Amino acid sequence: MTPRVADQPLRLLHLEDSEVDHIMTLAHLQAGGLVVESRRVDQEAQFLLALDEHWDVIVSDYNLPGFSGLVALDLLMARGSDVPFVLVSGEIGEDTAVEAMRNGASDYLLKNNLSRLVPALLHAIDASESRRARQHADQQLGESQRRLHELAQHLQTSIEMERTAIAREIHDDVGGSLTALKFDLAWMARHTESAEVQARVQGALDTVTAAIEASQRIMHNLRPAILEQGLLAALQWMAANFERRTGTVCTLRAPSHAAPLGPGVPLVAYRTAQEALTNVAKHAQASRVSIDLSMAGGVLSLEISDNGCGLTSDDLAKARSFGIRGLHERARTVGGWVDLSSSPAGTTLILSVPLEHTAPSASASAPGPDDPSGWGAL
Repeated sequence: MTPRVADQPLRLLHLEDSEVDHIMTLAHLQAGGLVVESRRVDQEAQFLLALDEHWDVIVSDYNLPGFSGLVALDLLMARGSDVPFVLVSGEIGEDTAVEAMRNGASDYLLKNNLSRLVPALLHAIDASESRRARQHADQQLGESQRRLHELAQHLQTSIEMERTAIAREIHDDVGGSLTALKFDLAWMARHTESAEVQARVQGALDTVTAAIEASQRIMHNLRPAILEQGLLAALQWMAANFERRTGTVCTLRAPSHAAPLGPGVPLVAYRTAQEALTNVAKHAQASRVSIDLSMAGGVLSLEISDNGCGLTSDDLAKARSFGIRGLHERARTVGGWVDLSSSPAGTTLILSVPLEHTAPSASASAPGPDDPSGWGAL
């Protein structure tokens, strides 16, 4: 360890009732190449007052008149201070030393062996600085993670808002124009007697009808209008459509009446089930899927489980498994969380959302313009 240079003096608070021992301590520090600024105190009131200042290290005698090093250590810890504390005594026992270390002391020394004082102080200071650096890094990491979560949640909300806007434009512009065109073609079919024109018009009607159905399908994928009828109706439609499309038996178990949900919750639950069923269809090779919706204990729980081949640990650890990560971030937008478990017997995904944090208030019972879960019929 490199001794401190002259322009970096070591600020030492010395809790010691003997002036001779204080001078001896400073002599050992100077012999060890340290430049020291010190203050000696020997009373509790003086010690507490001195703690308001900045110190690099505290060296404390064990026995003082009406005071002790262990009491001083307790006072230091009660302040939440991370200043290194080294206990020095002429008669400290092993049990006392162990207790002091357990309570937060950096080291302990015997007065008849002060040759170890300089390395002990430097080691204590380095350990304290490393600990502060780790704490600072942890704080920065936590702050970065918080900002990333906020960004991910903002992106999730922005995506849903953009989907809603695109679906509305398709409904108002494309859908309206195709419907008007269909009416015109139907009028032409009624007012012509030419078989060739009739055939052309019928072909155009078929094309327009297919385009209208495609626009409706796109609108539903962008913004499921079925949610206007409630989460339960949306899940019933989803389960029936999944079973019809894939041939996989899909069972929905849910209460007959769902409690009112706060803004955003129905859409989060719908998208979670949609993502889970999409993964089942693509990867699970399942013959049976069950969807369980419950609202008990103040928590909405949506569980999607299958009897497929399951996910391996490598599948769960993929660096680019953004689908599962997206579910976690989407759940965070409504204060919820996602649990995923898998085995060779199947996979279970559970969305949990505390209802007390999402119940609509009197002033927010209707979805606002920034809530993509509430939009008029398409």
